[in-house]
Amino acid sequence: MKLDDAQAFAVEWVDAWNAHDLELILSYFSDDVAFSSPVATWIVPDSEGVIQGKAALRDYWREGLRRIPNLRFEIEGVYVGVEVLVINYRNQDDRLVCEVLFLDGTLVTKGLGAYLDDGQSTGGFATSQ
Repeated sequence: MKLDDAQAFAVEWVDAWNAHDLELILSYFSDDVAFSSPVATWIVPDSEGVIQGKAALRDYWREGLRRIPNLRFEIEGVYVGVEVLVINYRNQDDRLVCEVLFLDGTLVTKGLGAYLDDGQSTGGFATSQ
């Protein structure tokens, strides 16, 4: 992926999150996506931090958006690799988060949420303390 394409993808992705448009967010992900995050252990306790498949991801993020109605992201940086994109963003609580997205063409097949801490110290999706 070229940097310009990666930056455009990141802007569209953040805009979808900021609009809380769950179906648009999910349109970037393959049906068999695997997504891991320490936050998933809080929202879906039996997940061990890994969400398998788009349907389960929909349920996870629906619950996250319900719990954090003021969720908002602002891009800090976009990084590209071979079939991988990293979006570094600041959330509604001014905390930095990275999304590592592995791509097959234009769809995310695997995603990782990474936090400066365990992502749970504030009760999920890095909400305010």
